Amino acid sequence: MSIADDTTPEPGEYASPPCFMHELTPDFQPQPVRDAWTDVCRWRKAERTRLLAERLAVDAEERKNRSDRIAAALDRTMGKVSGRIISAYWPFRGEPDLRNWMIKVIERGGRIALPVVIKKGWPLEFRIWSPGDPLERGVWNILVPAHGPSVQPSLVIAPLVGFDGANYRLGYGGGFFDRTLAAMRRKPFVIGVGYSNAAIRTIYPQAHDIAMDAIVTDE
Repeated sequence: MSIADDTTPEPGEYASPPCFMHELTPDFQPQPVRDAWTDVCRWRKAERTRLLAERLAVDAEERKNRSDRIAAALDRTMGKVSGRIISAYWPFRGEPDLRNWMIKVIERGGRIALPVVIKKGWPLEFRIWSPGDPLERGVWNILVPAHGPSVQPSLVIAPLVGFDGANYRLGYGGGFFDRTLAAMRRKPFVIGVGYSNAAIRTIYPQAHDIAMDAIVTDE
């Protein structure tokens, strides 16, 4: 799953530290501290656009090869899957396609859940999915389970647009994963997945951003 909400929160929604984007972009003109979150939102939106364009430019065969390498790396990172509920996602906008890997997880005794957007501003809901289960078009036209029990996964795989060395994830701008993780009674182990060329120096993390426990890429 991925969320194609390119909107950004209103300035002042979260407390923010001063912006240091001038270190990354020489011609960046610093703004007063009160405008730092607006600056970060603007910069993230530009990076998101750039990284998505690069991702979509990769041809289908190369994308499949990279997805296969990510799947193998996930197996090494996760270990035993039997008896575990793992939240994955339905691929969107050139994301790594892990659907075959999801089926293998089920064959090895694990259970797969897919995240569902209930509405903007709400945490995600996780619904169990198996091959053959009916799917429907959800928010932003993403396929989600049409029905099924809502569950709490012990491991969440979060697709990313970009990531930094501190395991912070640049997503689509809707804040759904951060909001969901913050609301969960028991925090799952969270793995961000993406292509290695999505690495950036920093996402300029804010107080509401939640770092991934691990990042898995095709390298």
